[in-house]
Amino acid sequence: SPHRAESDCEISNRCGGCAYRHVTYGEECRIKRERVADCIKRIGGLDMPINDILPCDTPNRYRNKAQFPVRMQNGELVIGFFSERTHRAVNVSDCLLQHESFADIVEIFKKWIKDNNVTVYDETTGRGEIRHIYIRRAHFTGQVMVCAVINTKKLTAKDELISLLTETVDGLKSVIVNYNPDNTNVILGKKYETVWGEDEIEDVLCGVRLKISPQSFYQVNSLQAEKLYALARKYASLTGNERIVDVYCGIGSIGLSMAKDARELIGFEIVPEAVQNAIQNAELNGIQNARFFCSDAKDALGKIEGRIDVVILDPPRKGCDEELINDVVKANPERIVYVSCDSATLARDLARFSALGYKTEEITPVDMFPRTRHVETVTLITRVGVEATE
Repeated sequence: SPHRAESDCEISNRCGGCAYRHVTYGEECRIKRERVADCIKRIGGLDMPINDILPCDTPNRYRNKAQFPVRMQNGELVIGFFSERTHRAVNVSDCLLQHESFADIVEIFKKWIKDNNVTVYDETTGRGEIRHIYIRRAHFTGQVMVCAVINTKKLTAKDELISLLTETVDGLKSVIVNYNPDNTNVILGKKYETVWGEDEIEDVLCGVRLKISPQSFYQVNSLQAEKLYALARKYASLTGNERIVDVYCGIGSIGLSMAKDARELIGFEIVPEAVQNAIQNAELNGIQNARFFCSDAKDALGKIEGRIDVVILDPPRKGCDEELINDVVKANPERIVYVSCDSATLARDLARFSALGYKTEEITPVDMFPRTRHVETVTLITRVGVEATE
């Protein structure tokens, strides 16, 4: 194929992260747009044009977050990523999707584990201490959070690990221990302890300062997130008089980027720590027309009295529950801005909205995750009889 390229990663054929390192970036974007179009037509039953994909200016080194499984395999310490559809880890010395500093942090953990005889978690027996290494780096501020996910009640050689990290990692602001003793494939447990530095790191996105806790959802590609949020603002068509409801608000990032152009912003999120971050972020930016509540998405809209003009939906990969879609339609907003990370569930939900009196006006794929098979999509949905505006 004229679109075939030599992979620049020696383990891309074994690691479960990248799917398109053997393909030119232009062809990757074409494939992703075509997949979105196929889902919209085949699953959603909508015969409409799909806008050109918004490509990423930096297809490498864009991720601001990584979660590395730690395993012993054939007597060897392995820290990397799982092969696709397996729980067998592949050693990754430096992932080309991650910031360069992540490789240095992994090496620190290897040294700490070996020097202090730290035991490694075994999924078959449920024994061993260190399970995962979880890293976040704020793209625009350079602040770094390092989290050790452990299976035990106490972190071995805690001071030694903190010393290694503080001496080596530029921008380090937070060292956290997450306790996960459960026999599960869920990476993070419910209990966190800050053992050095701050509970959160801070970043800036679309001019909005944001505090980010380890539990909080935050887009992994900050530069593309700014493009995505700008597109969502365009689709919301705000004049300053609108009441916005952000149903899956997370730390408030997408809603707060629109708040200055709206009359009121109301956000709902099920993770309490993320809600607290959203409240802090509104205060941090002097935004006084925003309110945030801890609530399941399916219960959110029933708690609001009065008119709702715009609903923002940014659900997890499974999409929206049918009950939530019914609640959105009952709220009767003029516009819905739907941000999706799964084209198939997006198409299913668009068909549901279509059957309930809403029209899909515009669909734009955004390449948030270059070199992987995933693609984000932003969709404008309007109430039938309401004219879409620029």
